[in-house]
Amino acid sequence: MENRKKRKEYYQDIKKEIQQELFRELDFTKELEEEELFGLIDEKIHETALKKGLWLEERKQMRKEIFQSMRQLDILQELIENPKITEIMINGRDHIFMEQDGKLFRWENGFDSEEKLNNIIQQMVAGCNRVVNEMSPIVDARLENGSRVNVVLKPIALNGPIVTIRKFPEKPMDMEKLIELGALREAHGAFLKKLVLAGYNILISGGTGSGKTTFLNALSNFIPEKERVITVEDSAELQLFSVENLVRLETRNANAEGCLPITIRDLIRTALRMRPDRIIVGEVRGAEAIDLLQAMNTGHDGSLSTGHSNSAADMISRLETMVLMGMDIPISAIRGQIASAIDIMIHLGRLRDKSRKVLEIAEVCPYEGQEIRLKPLFAYRYESGELEREGELENVAKMQAAGLSLV
Repeated sequence: MENRKKRKEYYQDIKKEIQQELFRELDFTKELEEEELFGLIDEKIHETALKKGLWLEERKQMRKEIFQSMRQLDILQELIENPKITEIMINGRDHIFMEQDGKLFRWENGFDSEEKLNNIIQQMVAGCNRVVNEMSPIVDARLENGSRVNVVLKPIALNGPIVTIRKFPEKPMDMEKLIELGALREAHGAFLKKLVLAGYNILISGGTGSGKTTFLNALSNFIPEKERVITVEDSAELQLFSVENLVRLETRNANAEGCLPITIRDLIRTALRMRPDRIIVGEVRGAEAIDLLQAMNTGHDGSLSTGHSNSAADMISRLETMVLMGMDIPISAIRGQIASAIDIMIHLGRLRDKSRKVLEIAEVCPYEGQEIRLKPLFAYRYESGELEREGELENVAKMQAAGLSLV
């Protein structure tokens, strides 16, 4: 064990030495092709191996690691490329955790220094024109492969730079895959497909990590290919392959160059001027809820969005609060807007075995009296482990107009 530890330290020392030599000798004003960079790395490793006795496997590993540190995301690249890892959590330079098969593990590796971690963070956020620093220490970004990135720096993060990376599969999960994984049954998927085709406005709710974005993506791919769709997101994650007439919009933070922020509210209002058939908002978190409801109420049937909540009923309450953040109007007027805008609520959850399930599909009934009434259509029963039918869809007008049958 002691010999292995010494060998690892010896390996790291040699790697650091080669990296420093390369950084001194390379001209970073010229862009190197990958083959050229690999050639220079190979040359340095070969020279060092002859002098210091590196093993063949160590040379192969060092070649890969040095390239990743210079062109990619350093030690993170290995985790990014591993399709089994769904989330990466970095709590400072040497505390890295990952989620695999729904379970958390601590990774044995760490960054050489906090400076190196900060450099990687700047590389990640610069890739989507975002800025993060002490003046603006919190940012959302995305990687080239579509993975979602959240960064929190000092002085907000007390134990060093914090990075959370939510990975998405290269090929987005469609409804067939979700059915295969047991999130719902084939009959439920067929019912939801009809709702999307008929132009029902749908809001997906759930807790963190319940699969809201994945489910939204799966539903979105039921949209007829001839329609014009505008997506509005904080960080672009949706991947719609079925729609040709697609416009993707993404928010922008303010930066040091004087660029003003562009918010979800700004983008929804802009989307309304772009003649959309449907608007898809990645997630509603605040005052933009009123803009989404108004869009749904002004002829943009079939619009979709998601939100954080503990149940479908809780999502309604949260929407009321969000609307009040952007407009001071009576609660009865807000409830009337919600009930006329949203047709269907789908609530997702994560069970104790870490599996993701559809827990509830409910219809939003017309607003009468003091409260918005939700009619459960399907509800998950923990005793049977099944999503069971609770009632029949009352608002069938859109279904009939689309020439679809519930049978």
